[in-house]
Amino acid sequence: MKGIFVTGTDTGIGKTVVSAALMNAIRDREPVCYWKPIQTGIEDDDDTKTVLELAGCSDEEVHNKGFRLEKPLSPHLSARLANVEITIEKVLGFIKNKDEGKFWIVEGAGGILVPLNERELMIDLMRSLRLPALIVARSGLGTINHTLLTLEKLRKREVKISGVVLNGVPNRENKEAIEHYGKVAVLAEMPRFEKIDAETVQTWSDQTKIWR
Repeated sequence: MKGIFVTGTDTGIGKTVVSAALMNAIRDREPVCYWKPIQTGIEDDDDTKTVLELAGCSDEEVHNKGFRLEKPLSPHLSARLANVEITIEKVLGFIKNKDEGKFWIVEGAGGILVPLNERELMIDLMRSLRLPALIVARSGLGTINHTLLTLEKLRKREVKISGVVLNGVPNRENKEAIEHYGKVAVLAEMPRFEKIDAETVQTWSDQTKIWR
């Protein structure tokens, strides 16, 4: 499988908008497909639908198979309340024979240490998919610590890292600190959009060249 795994230092960090921007940036070069393997709080927060709308995706560009859970909680807890069990084996079953030569943009749920069940974490799924990680992080106070911790854990578990995208008011000092101490490139800085729609995401993707 070829692609990238979009993760974050927290939940609600901007992973979905970044995923939509990546769809825009990559589809002109090669076939692309978005996949959210695990979605909690599905009734109020359908990330697959959001990416489909923000990136103007065709049906072939979205793989809408996976765990879809009602409660907006950690995957392991939301699954337990729904009387189902998430396992990496089951997640991988959703993409069996689905490679098709596309570039996959896989969006995680929460951060890298979010539990999937009593034994497995999100980072275990990332390792199983063998995709490099793109980390979405806040730009403001606290982001240096959170981002460096995420980088350190990914490297310890031998997950390749493509870079970081900072979300929020641009902060040059934080950007430079993350690049220096984290030995990583900040690929883009995403502002707080007053309005998020397909045109806004397309414009930002074109201007930043988020995926060169």
